[in-house]
Amino acid sequence: MDHSFLSGSDFVGVTFWIVSIAMWASTIFFFYEGMRVSPKWRTSMVVAGLITFIAAVHYNYMREFWVVVGESPVVYRYIDWVLTVPLQMVEFYLILIAAGAAVSGSSFWRLLVGTLVMVIGGYLGEAGIISVLLGFIIGMIGWAVIIWEIFRGEASQAAASNESVASAFNAMRLVVLVGWAIYPLGYVFGLMTGSVDADTLNWIYNLADFVNKILFGLFIWMAAVKDTAKQQFS
Repeated sequence: MDHSFLSGSDFVGVTFWIVSIAMWASTIFFFYEGMRVSPKWRTSMVVAGLITFIAAVHYNYMREFWVVVGESPVVYRYIDWVLTVPLQMVEFYLILIAAGAAVSGSSFWRLLVGTLVMVIGGYLGEAGIISVLLGFIIGMIGWAVIIWEIFRGEASQAAASNESVASAFNAMRLVVLVGWAIYPLGYVFGLMTGSVDADTLNWIYNLADFVNKILFGLFIWMAAVKDTAKQQFS
């Protein structure tokens, strides 16, 4: 029997497969739609496509690792996150620039650094390099920096003063506040209390990535389409 094939009864493995297909499909969609919107939005659309492309590649590997090795693909998952999550934060900055909002480079760096601190702290704790509690604290500090910047910081103020991106920005930051809350909750219940097993933790993370990465890109696409249509009829 070839154990590299996914069993239909392997629910977690099936979620890895579904997410990988969804990410590939989203990549094609974002790249194609990027050619149809105003040039000033194309960078944002390309980055949205890159996020789902990177995730698709990693989900293919994570599915294979899960099926063959039978363990959680912790390293692959965090490599995916350390690449894609900062790009998601860059999107906040890019859509503000695309809409002509006044935002400085310091906002970009706060979002980027906060994201890296969050992801790297979580990995160090989950990989056992530092204590699970310390990893959680470091990760939450990084998340707090992001939340502050997009709800109260310069990025938030710039979005509020620009009608073209206000609705998309608000939707995207809700993804970060609500959608991303799944990850620290999974960390707590899976690693700190042990009340959630590895199977459950993996499919929860898979579902969270499916929703958060694709939905994030769709909000950017909707803002780009709306702004492009507005320019065409103005």
